[in-house]
Amino acid sequence: MTMIRRLILIGLGGFLFLGGVYFTAVAALAPLRQETLAQPRVFAYRGWQSMGVQLEEGDFVTIRARGVWLYTPGEYHGPEGHARYPAPSFYPLPHVEGYGRGVPGGVLIGRIGESGAPFLVGKFNRMPVSESGTLYLRINDDILSDNEGWVETQIDVQPAEEETR
Repeated sequence: MTMIRRLILIGLGGFLFLGGVYFTAVAALAPLRQETLAQPRVFAYRGWQSMGVQLEEGDFVTIRARGVWLYTPGEYHGPEGHARYPAPSFYPLPHVEGYGRGVPGGVLIGRIGESGAPFLVGKFNRMPVSESGTLYLRINDDILSDNEGWVETQIDVQPAEEETR
């Protein structure tokens, strides 16, 4: 009788194990809800980071960012940068034409392609794409090793409308 009980328990255990594996696999392969999708992060201690988004000339790109990172010792701020510290001339984006107060240090900036000109992002930027390439983002800083944290981004691309012939 004990041998029969052992076989029943082993069979029941195997059945439960396989059932658990099945339901785990089903849950992993099921469609994800939009709010559970990961948003690309831009880390303050890394240089130019690919967002994995290919832009084409004529598209419109909208970039939203939220989160905090450490740019100045002891002072966390968001992707809008540090209001009291304008970027010096040796930063990746020291100034922007028509941006009177100076570009903040620690602001989120972007570029298109490996050698594209940097542009201001901050918390939000919607702009036409003037050249094709991969979107890169980073913090506007020259020494990255003393930074901490990240900002999450949401990137939306509106493709250029095809010309009607």
